Amino acid sequence: MATVTLQESLAPQTSVPVNIIERRIHLIRTHKVMLDSDLAELYEVPTKAFNQAVKRNLERFPEDFMIRLTEEELSGLSLRSQIVTSNGTRGGRRYLPYALTEQGISMLSSVLSSPRAVQVNIAIMRAFVQLREIASTHKDLLQKVNDMEKKYDENFQVVFRAIKELMQPVPLPGKRKMGFEAEAV
Repeated sequence: MATVTLQESLAPQTSVPVNIIERRIHLIRTHKVMLDSDLAELYEVPTKAFNQAVKRNLERFPEDFMIRLTEEELSGLSLRSQIVTSNGTRGGRRYLPYALTEQGISMLSSVLSSPRAVQVNIAIMRAFVQLREIASTHKDLLQKVNDMEKKYDENFQVVFRAIKELMQPVPLPGKRKMGFEAEAV
C-alpha cells in the first residue's frame, strides 16, 4: 500500500485536460483567443485580480496580444451568465472582457508564476498546438481533394462535392457563428 505524505495530499490538482481548454478558445477578429474570465478560472484566481495583474504589466500586452471585446462580439459568443455587463449597482461585470491571443497567453507566464499558472500555461500552449495541427491536416486534405478534382472530368464532380461537404466542420449545438455575412446584391 502506497503512503502519501501530507505535502502530497495538500498539493492542488494542477493538470487541466486539453479538451476543457479547447472549448474556451474562440475565434474573434481572425484570432484564436481566450477570455479573461476563462483564463482566471483556469488559473483559479478572481477575474478582477487576473485583470489587475495584466494591467500592472500592460507593456507586455500590445494590441496583437490582447483585445477588449465589443458589445457585438460579446453578444455573438455563447457564454455563461457570469459574462454580462452590469449596470454598476449589482453583480456582473462592469467592463467588457479582454481576450488574449496565444501570444498574450504565453506572455502571462512572465506575469503569473504560481505552480498552478505554470501548469495551466503548459496545457493551454499544448491546446493551441493541437488546434494548429488539426487545421493543418484539414488544409492538406482539402488541397489533395482539389488537386484530384482537376484531374477528373465532370462525371466525378458529384463525388468531389460530397467529399467537400463531409469535410466541413459540424457546428456545435448552441454555438452561433461569429462575424457578419454580406448580403447578395
